[in-house]
Amino acid sequence: MKSKKRMILYIALTVLVILFTWGLVEPYTMEVEEEQAVIPNLPEGWEDKKIIAIGDFQVGMWLDNDGQIEDVVDRIIERSPDAVVLLGDYVYHSVNDHQSEMEKVQAYLKPLTEEGIPVYAVLGNHDYNMSSRKVDPSEETAERVRKELEEIDIEILHNRSVALENERADEPLYLTGIGARWPENDEVSRAFTDIEVEDARFVVMHNPESFDEIPEGAASTAVAGHTHGGQIRIPFTPHWSWKDLVAKGKARVDGWTKEEYGNEENSLYVNRGIGLSIIPVRLNNPPEITEFHLTSPEE
Repeated sequence: MKSKKRMILYIALTVLVILFTWGLVEPYTMEVEEEQAVIPNLPEGWEDKKIIAIGDFQVGMWLDNDGQIEDVVDRIIERSPDAVVLLGDYVYHSVNDHQSEMEKVQAYLKPLTEEGIPVYAVLGNHDYNMSSRKVDPSEETAERVRKELEEIDIEILHNRSVALENERADEPLYLTGIGARWPENDEVSRAFTDIEVEDARFVVMHNPESFDEIPEGAASTAVAGHTHGGQIRIPFTPHWSWKDLVAKGKARVDGWTKEEYGNEENSLYVNRGIGLSIIPVRLNNPPEITEFHLTSPEE
């Protein structure tokens, strides 16, 4: 009996070691998720165009995987998107030298704009040096992030909409960016001020919680980051992420969210991000590039 228990213990420990080892390796893998972005009133010239979303680099975290960003950028360039959106959290909070870490981010991203790809960004909580909601936001840190991104021609979308031009389309597609949730900068109504109800739009935010504030029908396709997909996902269970388990199925951490989230006729996709938070491990949850193929609703 003792030998049987000892064998079970050895097997369990071996499995745990294998899982932990893979958890350290998986942050250096990558998946490209191709999704349809259904957008009402989409101009014909925008049909089947591509918008790529990435985010949550968290550069500067201990044992971070920031070298992945270079590979991510290369893959994006190969896929020739019509625009790229960045979902926030570029540098980890409380790093010793935020300036040098943000300069790394700038160097990694610069090839995108040098290729002539339009790149737009929103800010996240880490960009305000916020590790939790209780921490006071640092506007100085956020301004540094803005400055470094703008220096390489990345446009910041802070509660506003911009028109994406396309020589094949008579009308623009609007890109609407919503401010960061934790510093209470997600002024949703302001973000939609400069567009009309009938205008086609693609909505970007950092925190999925901002999605609930969007009026009915104003965001047929929206994308957020922040969650890292839970970072550790539990296979073969009703609760795919440990965050889902803790939140009793109400967390929004990965992929298309359930129908009960947000207002009617709005749809949110949550990107798993690139980097890491708290511990340098990903399990069953590789870093993600999301490629959205724009399409009109079916008749």
